[in-house]
Amino acid sequence: MRHGRRLFVLTFLVPPLALYAVFVISPYLQAFQISLTDWRGLSPTYEYVGPENFGRLLQDHYVWNALKNNAIILVALPILTIVLALFFASMLSVGGRSGKAGVRGVRGAAFYRIVYFFPQVLSVAIIGVLWKEVYAPRSGILNGFLRAVGLDSLARPWLGDPDLAFWCVLAVMVWSNVGFYVVLFNAAMQSIPKEIYEAAMLDGAERGETLRKITVPLLWDTIQVAWVYLAILAIDGFALVQIVTLGGPGNSSDVIGLRLYDTALGEFKFGYASAIGVAMFFLTLSIAFVALRLTRRDRIEL
Repeated sequence: MRHGRRLFVLTFLVPPLALYAVFVISPYLQAFQISLTDWRGLSPTYEYVGPENFGRLLQDHYVWNALKNNAIILVALPILTIVLALFFASMLSVGGRSGKAGVRGVRGAAFYRIVYFFPQVLSVAIIGVLWKEVYAPRSGILNGFLRAVGLDSLARPWLGDPDLAFWCVLAVMVWSNVGFYVVLFNAAMQSIPKEIYEAAMLDGAERGETLRKITVPLLWDTIQVAWVYLAILAIDGFALVQIVTLGGPGNSSDVIGLRLYDTALGEFKFGYASAIGVAMFFLTLSIAFVALRLTRRDRIEL
């Protein structure tokens, strides 16, 4: 009987695990091998160059520029997204005026949840095209609004200015991710007894103090997970940047994922691009490990 059960389980496990090994694990392993070659992607032959590609990374100005932008995103994206999401989620859960029904969310909270979550139903491609049109210098909604309210002097070629393009993309990243974490934090806050908030209000605690001293400590496990996911997203950021700015102007909004893409499919240096990918792999693992270590706290039991 036990033998038959194991055979039944293996029958369902082996095919998906085999597909995962072939289409996910195998390409990763091949990337490590290709990173040690000078393969150009189309030639059937190549030479092993050892760690030469990794040595070139240390001297590549474009790679360092992309890493600098990724580092800024790595700091700004999690902080801005989590702070905004916590504020909105707190307002949706306990931001309303207390009355006979006790602590409750703001009026229309269900509608606001839908509005905040709406960007999540859009693909990255649609979000990129949408915001590219919003930032358009002549026909864009942003400049059109500024001109309509008499602020013509603030109108800019947003994506054509090297000093602004990167920050415009960062704003889109925050906008497209806040909604998901609003819903995530809001769901986690439902497990916090409302009596805790009512007691805090009776003691005269302000909303900001309640958020900082009650909500954040009790949601810390969820915040930690959000921080790791946003950190991983910050290391990539390829799709949105590629659609909105193509890394320009003048590589001012370039990121490491787009640098890998351009190196492989633009310059046909697949060996060097694989070295960039391997470096990204270890960088992502390191950042996830550090983020988990730095955000680790003792769990609070209710």
